[in-house]
Amino acid sequence: MSKTEKDFVQEITPQEQDFSRWYIDVIKKADLMDYSPVRGCIVFKPDGYELWEAIQRGMDRRFKETGHRNAYFPLFIPESFFQKEKEHVEGFNPELPWVTEAGGEKLEERLAIRPTSETIIGHMYAQWIQSYRDLPVLINQWCNVVRWEKRTLPFLRTSEFLWQEGHTAHATEEEAREETLRMLEVYRDCVENDLAIPVIKGQKTPSEKFAGAVDTYSIEGMMKDGKALQAGTSHYLGENFARGFDIKFLDRDNQLKYAHTTSWGSSTRLIGALIMVHGDDRGLALPPKMAPTQVVMIPVGPTKFREKVMAAFDPVFTQLKNAGVRVKADTREEHSPGWKFNEYEMRGVPLRLEIGPRDVDNNQVLLVRRDTGEKVPASQDNIAGTVLALLDEIQANMFTKAVRFREENSHRAETLDELNAIVTEKRGFVLAGWCGDAACEKKVKELSGATTRNIPFDPPERMPRCLCCGEQASHTVWFAKGY
Repeated sequence: MSKTEKDFVQEITPQEQDFSRWYIDVIKKADLMDYSPVRGCIVFKPDGYELWEAIQRGMDRRFKETGHRNAYFPLFIPESFFQKEKEHVEGFNPELPWVTEAGGEKLEERLAIRPTSETIIGHMYAQWIQSYRDLPVLINQWCNVVRWEKRTLPFLRTSEFLWQEGHTAHATEEEAREETLRMLEVYRDCVENDLAIPVIKGQKTPSEKFAGAVDTYSIEGMMKDGKALQAGTSHYLGENFARGFDIKFLDRDNQLKYAHTTSWGSSTRLIGALIMVHGDDRGLALPPKMAPTQVVMIPVGPTKFREKVMAAFDPVFTQLKNAGVRVKADTREEHSPGWKFNEYEMRGVPLRLEIGPRDVDNNQVLLVRRDTGEKVPASQDNIAGTVLALLDEIQANMFTKAVRFREENSHRAETLDELNAIVTEKRGFVLAGWCGDAACEKKVKELSGATTRNIPFDPPERMPRCLCCGEQASHTVWFAKGY
């Protein structure tokens, strides 16, 4: 192995030794991002940004299929807008960066750099909505937001991040609530079917809901260290923002009424989830639907057979390309095949295709799966069909493995002592009963470090007693330490 090869193939900290260090090692070695000179901000390198583009494509298609259209609203929000919904401003004020001067002059009114857009969109909706005929308004925007986080972690929690935020207005509470749950299901569908990450759908407790919302719903995924990651949220805002921003409409009964609004969002933290759910000690492992490169082709064998190998290599590449497979050919001669194998395994490419002199003689190729390491000889005839079927199998297997991991690391607790022992000695989620009292919820967090993730729509079982006070449980809740 050459010095260049030794420099590249470096050890990644094992997950069991230090999961946080493993995460940083992987995203750096896979060249997904770099640190910017501004604290808490990162630069998305092409390999990282392509993951976000894949997420965008999947979500944007689903948004449009449910009748939503994209728009864009300003980055700067007048301070007075935040005063119109008291709970909202109290929730975001600690994280708000302010612009106080521009063009060498002090501004008459401070401008917040967008932490979320309910206020400015509410202001615009008040101008656009006059009659029930104007409803519903179904708008999404793809943008960046800024929240001045004290503790940051690339992709998962940064001072500036990329996301989408949907904002809708409806004539009735029923329609708005239907929208809230519809979009939660869109998130579940995308995250489970495209990212191969199983999630739990449910309602947030009042202390965990979005600032200004009536009800907040979430999807929660389990990372390989057992911690929870909120992968998407959907909020029923009721009339709160409509009253604050005077979003009224003349209804069919000729009465002036307030609109019912919703908002929902997901962000680049899904890239972090993708890494932490599927990655291993060799690096990234990307589901085929997400992978920028689904198949990497590598010629192998002695140099003297190079021409012979390439005569078969090029037609296979063309066949895959024409079938819509995202395929890359690495024909560089300055690196050995072994070095390339390590590189693309570390980068998470789902499938490696090797062709050597013997493969040419036998009219076959060797396919190597990233998810299992299995080596699959395959005929060059209809190789595109074989590869497409195998990619589907890999996608399904990665989801199944993630579901199995979640099941193996899901526990139940009847008392706070039991929960505390589980989160201290094990990893994962804990199902427990909760009476609904915020004091009990707070006590669990203070003593164990675990928080309520959500009240699942379909819990595996109903817990009869509150784990904290022992009274009858009003809810069955998932608890976990989270990101």
